[in-house]
Amino acid sequence: MAAWKQIAVCLVVLVVAAAAWVRFFPGAPEILDRWGIDWAHAAIPKAETGSIARSSGSAGIETPQTLVVAARVASATINDKLQAIGTGRAKATVAVNPYGSGRLVAFLVQSGAHVKAGEVIARLDSETEQIALERAKATRDDALAKVERMKALRSSNTASQVQLTDAELSLRTAELSVHEAEVALDRRSVTTPISGIVGILPIEAGNYVTSQTSIATVDDRSSILVDFWVPERFAASVKIGDAITATLLANPKHLYQGTVSAIDNRIDDKSRTLWVQATIDNPADSLRAGMAFNVTMAFPGDTYPSISPLALQWGTDGAFIWAVKDGKAKKVAVRVIQRNSDSVLVDGPIDEGDTVVTEGVQSIREGSAVRIAGNTAPAVNGA
Repeated sequence: MAAWKQIAVCLVVLVVAAAAWVRFFPGAPEILDRWGIDWAHAAIPKAETGSIARSSGSAGIETPQTLVVAARVASATINDKLQAIGTGRAKATVAVNPYGSGRLVAFLVQSGAHVKAGEVIARLDSETEQIALERAKATRDDALAKVERMKALRSSNTASQVQLTDAELSLRTAELSVHEAEVALDRRSVTTPISGIVGILPIEAGNYVTSQTSIATVDDRSSILVDFWVPERFAASVKIGDAITATLLANPKHLYQGTVSAIDNRIDDKSRTLWVQATIDNPADSLRAGMAFNVTMAFPGDTYPSISPLALQWGTDGAFIWAVKDGKAKKVAVRVIQRNSDSVLVDGPIDEGDTVVTEGVQSIREGSAVRIAGNTAPAVNGA
């Protein structure tokens, strides 16, 4: 093919491509206006969504009106509800360990028993401690008798005051030794520091235990603490005493009420979540530590305009919509806040009840007259 024919074909292709871009690209008119080329898109015929209506202006001049489909702007609230998965644990949990080493002689409780604080639940062998107590008592009795003799001798000036003082000091030391032996003997009985329910006993009587051996676990489950983590955006909204509702993942039919009882003092930098703890009363003892809860919290939330997804358009400057005011199309820049399946929440200079174009957006321009399908007259004041 000759060179001039190739050049002619290229020019034709470029002209067709430019015309198609001006005709179909939504942002083309604005770009051409900025370039000062307003004649190009003016020469291209606009596609009609429906029919082009004409009405008489104030000066008798007919103004074309583009037929469009429009919808009202609604409002919707976001960030008004928080749902999180939490894990329950007992109000207090204690692993009971003996004070010293020895052979476990007997358990005085069984698994599942309810115990009170200070109750003896097991005993260790105590023969050595009993002997030590008897020896301490004998020493104390001897020291007491010596003090009595020194007092009698002192009254007759046979013994000095120094001797009486030494005897009284020996008695005091002997009494402390008795008290020490009593404490050692008492610690051979293992007591629970809290009231609660005894768990499964991990060892049997007859085993040798040390101070590191856990012989029982006691849970105070009069109330259940639920630990859950909330997203960072809710951190400033959660307060001590806020109400929560919770359901068990294993049995969602029952609804439990609780309150926020503790909030951590920092955001976790890895998960960007805040640790929150809630308390749920458990008077029927139906809840157990380790259960999984679906926790729900309600907040005032943020309200934004809600529009149809068809109304949202995109241009070179970002998202925008076509609003209808006084029968004219007005381009309104918006910021997308949240996308839903049937609506889009946006932030911009629009209000609930305003009218936005959902179909026919390719046929309108800034300030062009429009007629909403189903209306016999142009829309006025957002109608």
